[in-house]
Amino acid sequence: MQTKPLAIAIMGPTASGKTAAALEIARHLPCEIISVDSALVFRGMDIGTAKPTAAERAVAPHHLIDILDPLDAYSVMQFRDDALRLTQDILARGKLPLLVGGTMLYFKGLRDGLDDLPKADADLRARLDAQFVQLGAPAMHARLAELDPATAARLKPNDSQRIQRAIEIIELSGQTMSSLLAKAPKQELPFKLLPLAMEPSDRSVLHARIAARFDAMLDPVHGGLIAEVQALRARGDLHADMTSMRCVGYRQTWDYLDGAYDLATLRDLSIFATRQLAKRQLTWLRSMMDRIIIDCNDGEATNKVMAEVRKALL
Repeated sequence: MQTKPLAIAIMGPTASGKTAAALEIARHLPCEIISVDSALVFRGMDIGTAKPTAAERAVAPHHLIDILDPLDAYSVMQFRDDALRLTQDILARGKLPLLVGGTMLYFKGLRDGLDDLPKADADLRARLDAQFVQLGAPAMHARLAELDPATAARLKPNDSQRIQRAIEIIELSGQTMSSLLAKAPKQELPFKLLPLAMEPSDRSVLHARIAARFDAMLDPVHGGLIAEVQALRARGDLHADMTSMRCVGYRQTWDYLDGAYDLATLRDLSIFATRQLAKRQLTWLRSMMDRIIIDCNDGEATNKVMAEVRKALL
């Protein structure tokens, strides 16, 4: 039986040191990095996404960064297709693929495959958009709870995008999203994926990192997040409800520039939203029973990731 080639997944919550770990591997082994981050795909969004610097990207080739204008959208299906193609290309070049990021939905789509859900319908989506404006997301969530309790239970009442998609699926197929997902067969990967999860033994340390990183982003000299969002707004073709502008930090900064609150509140709301994102990321990681946990608070975390990779390559 032929052994599958190896690819490495470096997963973890925001500010857990995933980029540093990937670069440590790249300094020792011939590899290429595939970003698994739904925000890094957008051009012109560098500061608030903590995008790798030019110097960091020079250490190894990086993929799926700066591939889209903020006007555009990028689906899990597109990510999976791109990641599978890139991984095979990297392996063909005799290098090690590193899939690095914190968008857990992308990792799930890659590992488990995609369901055969109906494609979006423009007319139906426009009608649902109007209903969301008229009734509000909580009322539409309550409607979904009647139609598909299992899906509604895992969605927040204000998650209008996913609530809309779940209702859209019911209207298009006559079946619930939860029942269609349950029927979807698992799709086997053409490579072995080593799942390394960078998780904090003390969450307060991660929270401190998140706060320090956002403060650095707000610094007008070394960060410049506010100026970055001002430039995006100045284009005139973006709005706050777009996928790109809903990224953590960007939506809060957009509202700040609209005069919704002061700078201190912008900081507090953005840090809180980032902590909530990290909590969701960790919840998803805990559901992955085969992951190898590396304590991201450990001063030797990058060396321990390197050790796990070397062990897998033996």
